[in-house]
Amino acid sequence: MKDRKKRSGFVPWGSFFRCTLLLLFFSGFTLSTFRLFFRAERFRPRLVSTWRMPPMKVIAGVSPSTPPITIQETVIFPDQALIYLKYPSSTLLFTKDDIDCIYLLPNSSEPQIKLSPVSVDGQYSDHQTVRCPRQPRDTIVSLAVKSNGNLLPGPTTLRWDSLAYEAIIDRDNTTVVFVKGLSLRSGRVSDPSKFKCLYGWDLRKPKFVLWSEVVSVAQEIVRCKTPLSILNSPQRFNTSIKVSIRVVGRQTLKSIARPKVRLPDPRPLYKKQHEMCICTMLRNQARFLPEWIVYHSRIGVQRWFLYDNNSDDDIEDVVESLVGANYNVTRHVWPWIKTQEAGFAHCALRARDSCEWVGFIDVDEFFHLPLGLSLYNVVRNQSRPVGFIDVDEFFHLPLGLSLYNVVRNQSRPSEVAELRVSCHSFGPSGLKKVPVKGVTVGYTCRLAVWERHKSIMRPEALNSSLINMVHHFHLQAGFRYANMDRNVLVINHYKYQVWEVFKEKFYRRVATYVSDWQQERNVGSKDRTPGLGTKAVEPPDWSTRFCEVEDTGLRDRVLKTFTDPKTGRLPWQHLSNEH
Repeated sequence: MKDRKKRSGFVPWGSFFRCTLLLLFFSGFTLSTFRLFFRAERFRPRLVSTWRMPPMKVIAGVSPSTPPITIQETVIFPDQALIYLKYPSSTLLFTKDDIDCIYLLPNSSEPQIKLSPVSVDGQYSDHQTVRCPRQPRDTIVSLAVKSNGNLLPGPTTLRWDSLAYEAIIDRDNTTVVFVKGLSLRSGRVSDPSKFKCLYGWDLRKPKFVLWSEVVSVAQEIVRCKTPLSILNSPQRFNTSIKVSIRVVGRQTLKSIARPKVRLPDPRPLYKKQHEMCICTMLRNQARFLPEWIVYHSRIGVQRWFLYDNNSDDDIEDVVESLVGANYNVTRHVWPWIKTQEAGFAHCALRARDSCEWVGFIDVDEFFHLPLGLSLYNVVRNQSRPVGFIDVDEFFHLPLGLSLYNVVRNQSRPSEVAELRVSCHSFGPSGLKKVPVKGVTVGYTCRLAVWERHKSIMRPEALNSSLINMVHHFHLQAGFRYANMDRNVLVINHYKYQVWEVFKEKFYRRVATYVSDWQQERNVGSKDRTPGLGTKAVEPPDWSTRFCEVEDTGLRDRVLKTFTDPKTGRLPWQHLSNEH
């Protein structure tokens, strides 16, 4: 974010007071709920640091009564610290040039090390996330304002692997909570009676906590029954309330999850804004986005949801240029590691109101239609009847009706809600450098055997548990999946690219239930690459591996369809050169 932005907004206390009285009258609150709301004026949880902070100094021209910018939470990851900044209304947001990451010894205010932030993001109106480099051992990370050297006050730190980190209030008024630390099995629904949901400002204090039932729990997603007091209270009031999960007989998970309301789509349910959308999760693949998005837009994709998993390659600038070129692309900051399944479920909920179908693929995967069809029409026909007649046969409507209206009135929504598309895995194809014209043109040699599948699904048919295995989802009763004809639709997966690109896969695998390649665990997994160990060391023959079938189908279509006849260049080459 290059510029600092202003925001404003205030809910009058009188309106909040009247809403609270009505809630108390109609909902029959318990004594603990009464305390939670009625004592809100007196109850101000104080965040206590584990080290002594110097007092905040008054900045010239700023009233001493102005609430300070504070560190709301700090989450420690294996290779970085994620710091949430809380802003008062009408305050300018920081940029990377405004702050430093400071590393201190416990109980000390003297900085030991000062480093620049990796990134500063501000996708919400009242807070920012700052990513700081990995902190040295036995130090505590904080932030300092460059203009005056003041340390920002903040709370104790939290661990990333035992945390409720995100929450959405779904259209059925349940709260969907995304958590780490439950250690549940993949693809299985667990017993909800063994878990409890709790809401409050300070989850450590029972008298300020509301308890509710768990509706479902599976993998790392818990669906809670949202208390009426949470649903009916003003949104500004709700921004301070957290939700977390307790396993019966164990401690409550720490939480930074504040439920965000999902507003219902005002358009009719039978008409979505987009027929075909795509969700993906990525890290440091900004340079490949122009080709991936421009290509898929030409075959029928209308909307892209990018879940940015800690990129540091100026992806914001690339997304900005794509949006400026009229591509409907949004970037969602998703810093949570080993959470691809949860991220895809989160994206499905976001896409449900506007997208009829959503494809879940990676940036190195391209839908290919060997017969030259449009992806838009392929998915559109899945929910509409198709007639098959010979050339000497004619439909006749004696009453003068329209055949379109006849089939439209007789048809029902298709029970097919997921299309499973087989994947071809391509190798380096003899290359040792990134192909100039893109992966679809450069990589033309692949393995003969199909590897796995990826899915296009209707989010309206998603099972309420949100279970998915990255490659496919669990569906509601009454819906089923269909395997796509490989002559109609396949995926070209440019999985084994030149070593410069491929070695990034050793950094970390994004899926929850997949081991990182640097670990001596599950070495026989299909996720691993045959012939490679746990070190990112390039084999001498890497450029010629994984080459069994020469396949130029997509390359030929791209060169024929996309090449500019005047310049001989492809459209994504122009977008890529801007960066």
